[in-house]
Amino acid sequence: MKPSIFRYEGHNYLVPFLIISSLFFMWGFAHGILEVLNPHFQESFHISKAMSALTQAAVYGAYFLMALPAGWIIQKWGYRRGVITGLVLFGIGALMFIPGSRINSFYFFVLSLFVIGCGLTCLETSANPYTTVLGHPDKAESRINLSQSLNGIGWIVGPLVGGQLLFSGANIAVPYALVGIFVLAVALVLLRIKLPDPRRAHEAYTKEKVEEKPMRVMAFGVGMLTLFLYVAAQTGVNSFFINYAEESIHIEKQTASLYLAFGGMGLFFIGRLAGGVIMNYIQPRLVLLSCAILTFVATGVVVVCSGILSLIAFFALYLGESIMFPTIFSLALRDAGTKTKLASSLLIMTIVGGAVAPVIMGYIADSTGSMAIAFLIPLVCYAVIGGYAATRRK
Repeated sequence: MKPSIFRYEGHNYLVPFLIISSLFFMWGFAHGILEVLNPHFQESFHISKAMSALTQAAVYGAYFLMALPAGWIIQKWGYRRGVITGLVLFGIGALMFIPGSRINSFYFFVLSLFVIGCGLTCLETSANPYTTVLGHPDKAESRINLSQSLNGIGWIVGPLVGGQLLFSGANIAVPYALVGIFVLAVALVLLRIKLPDPRRAHEAYTKEKVEEKPMRVMAFGVGMLTLFLYVAAQTGVNSFFINYAEESIHIEKQTASLYLAFGGMGLFFIGRLAGGVIMNYIQPRLVLLSCAILTFVATGVVVVCSGILSLIAFFALYLGESIMFPTIFSLALRDAGTKTKLASSLLIMTIVGGAVAPVIMGYIADSTGSMAIAFLIPLVCYAVIGGYAATRRK
């Protein structure tokens, strides 16, 4: 009998799955609006591309510092407390933009983003593995891709709202204040809702598998490296899309933010949604390999071409990226057994790749005067991801 995506051991986890999946939208929005902050800060504070990349370094650096504490919170108090802790930190960081707009200090905004990053770390460390256990273990990749499709909607709304507000002269505190209030309200609601914890049944299932076939530690390490490089590539691409669009496609910032929201992130969302369905019929590693080839070719076009061809290549790039994070995460986590929480924390730490690539790409762009050359960094990352998918057994 074919395993059910939401049923396992006589329980139906559809409702808790929908509740947890709604949180994916929130951090998708936070990451999406982050991508329009780079050009906004470059213009407002007259700073270089490399300096503006500190916004990404603050958020993604928090993942590295907060991942293990977040894992400890989940280990001691469970997924629900981990989610609530993340929402509270997220809300506090967002509300810090209100005094930040009055102080008008770039570094205070960076501090606010770091607090948001700490909250996002708790959210992702809790919610990503939680979705993998809300149903049959063999359908974990499908569930996490479906959840991440809501994350994709957040990535669309973030640059759309942020771009239209910031590039029209609105106060930067407005979108963040609204998000902060909403997130804290959700935290209060979750305090009053009891969520199921099916981890024992899953740990018994995976423990049985581990006894038959021990966890491949080396393969897990390669998975960590691959996830690090994916986040580095994705963040680098997102951070400098608007700068590239101005230089090589010759469109204005506000128009570029619309292309990013509806074109790039729209395809990103469609890809995630379709990926969750496709992986019911095709092995996840084969889907990952196909997407890695697509992103590698598309990034090559971005580096050597310009104009409308580059814009089309960007759209293809976002489509290819769509399933990468949840698929790599789930493949690396598959054989973690009873160490799922520790493994999840280690995988979340690899998101620090997002703190590294934008700074390097910004430095290359500042040094060479060419934003296109900087995209050689994600090109290399996609090549490694393709190698990971091609060499993985299943």
